[in-house]
Amino acid sequence: MGKFPIGVIGEKADLTYDYKYLGAGPDSLSSLDPAFARVLQRAKRPLILIGQGAVGGPDGKAVLAAAAKLAADAGTVTDDWNGFCVLHTAAARVGGLDIGFVPGKGGLAAPDMIAAAGKGDLDVVFLLGADEIDMTALGQAFVVYLGSHGDAGAHRADVILPGAAYTEKAGTYVNTEGRVQVANRAAFPPGDARDDWAILRALSAVLGKTLPYDTLAELRAALCEAHPHMAEIDLMSPADAGTITKLAATAPALLSGPAFASPVDDFYLTNPIARASAIMAECSAMHLGPRAQAAE
Repeated sequence: MGKFPIGVIGEKADLTYDYKYLGAGPDSLSSLDPAFARVLQRAKRPLILIGQGAVGGPDGKAVLAAAAKLAADAGTVTDDWNGFCVLHTAAARVGGLDIGFVPGKGGLAAPDMIAAAGKGDLDVVFLLGADEIDMTALGQAFVVYLGSHGDAGAHRADVILPGAAYTEKAGTYVNTEGRVQVANRAAFPPGDARDDWAILRALSAVLGKTLPYDTLAELRAALCEAHPHMAEIDLMSPADAGTITKLAATAPALLSGPAFASPVDDFYLTNPIARASAIMAECSAMHLGPRAQAAE
């Protein structure tokens, strides 16, 4: 690490570098330690990192707004520097947000879908590689799973549509910093597995709502026409600082709530591909070994 001061709000952890512990939860964010607040204000390039453990709860919007206000007060966002960063834990989340892939008017967010399925208000649930939800909460809903590995979603599914793994298909990705990247397939998918887009295109025809593209090239052209920045491969466009300022204006005077907790319990088994790996299972066992012994 560079020789600069670091402050942490959240769980105490061994980060392999020194830091000043500022508190555990939202109250420490909205009333920041005065000494460290001065450190931020004196910094030439202050940086604030917000993790999903802070903004993933029901009060996440208020926490994010409080962090934005802290950033604005500390001069973290200027004409030539943007040090306000949100870290994501799910692949494709940044790209999805970039193209507005959020519930529309009258739509349901993921927790609402799960709750509705559990109450019997949803007849069908389509899981596109979704394995990190509570499958028992889906009730009697008919579940269709599209994915490449037999994980929790596949075990719950009534119908499985075998998709290609990320190494078996060409794709456009947006990393956590907002950089658009393109990857080409390293191998062809086995058996009846197909690219996700091809499966969805075929389903659209069966449902009588045929999607207007027949090739990946046509799909990419439509994506870039609707969202031109997706064509700027390996480039990163500056974020609009005005959105952070507007968000800061909505911050509550004082936050309260439970301590922030990391959404990652076992770093080595965070996704279906890792959970299917014998090597990652060994790493997990080594990582959790001391913790398990301490619990005994």
